[in-house]
Amino acid sequence: MTRLLLNSLGFGLSSSTAVVLFRRRKLKYTSVKPLGDRVLVKINTSEEVTVGGILLPTTAQSKPQAGEVVAVGDGRTIGNDKVQIGIQMGSQVVYSKYAGTELEFNGSNHVILKEDDIVGILEADDVKDLKPLNDRVLIKVAEAEEKTAGGLLLTEASKEKPSIGTVIAVGPGPLDVGNRKPLTSITPGSTVLYSKYAGNEFKSADGSLYIALRASDVMAVLS
Repeated sequence: MTRLLLNSLGFGLSSSTAVVLFRRRKLKYTSVKPLGDRVLVKINTSEEVTVGGILLPTTAQSKPQAGEVVAVGDGRTIGNDKVQIGIQMGSQVVYSKYAGTELEFNGSNHVILKEDDIVGILEADDVKDLKPLNDRVLIKVAEAEEKTAGGLLLTEASKEKPSIGTVIAVGPGPLDVGNRKPLTSITPGSTVLYSKYAGNEFKSADGSLYIALRASDVMAVLS
C-alpha cells in the first residue's frame, strides 16, 4: 500500500535529500540502502507473528508489526553532532503500525521507516520482554471489568477499554542535542493512567494485554 501523506510517513523533502516512494509492487533491484535515520525491516509473515500468541494485535488484524532489521542508514545530525542509528542489523523489532513505506523485493515484504518509528527490540520470544526504545514505555494493561455495577456479565465487545496499567519497562529517553534525557517521572512498577487511544497493543503468549506508547501519552501516576 502506498503511503502518500509525507507527514504521516515522517519523510521530509529538501534540496539535498531525494525521497523515493515505493508502490506496492515487486522491485527489480536486489538491495535497498536506507538514507539518514531510516531503517529497512524485513517484515515477519502473519504466521510467524501469531504463533503462540506472540505479538498478535488485539484486534486480530493480519497486518504484522514486527520484523528483522536488514539495513540501516548513516544516522542524523543533531546540532553539531552526528548521531549514529542505535539499532543493530539482525535485531528483531516491533514498529508502529502505520509507519513507513512498504516494498517488496527478493521475494519478501519489507518496510522502510525512521528509527523513531521503531517501538522496541525483542530480545526474547514474548512481547512482555520487549525492550522499549527512546521515549517509549511498555505497560501491562489492567484487566477490563467483567461485570457492570448491577452485576451483569459483559461480553468482550462491550467491555470498556481500560486505560490503566502497570509499567513494565521504560526506554532510555529521547535524544536532545546528542544526549539522552532519561524518563525520570515514569518508573517500572508504577501504576499509570494513559491516553485511551494511544500506542500499539499486543497480546503476550499467556494472553495478557500489553501496550507500548510514548511517555507523553502517560497522563498520571496512580497510588
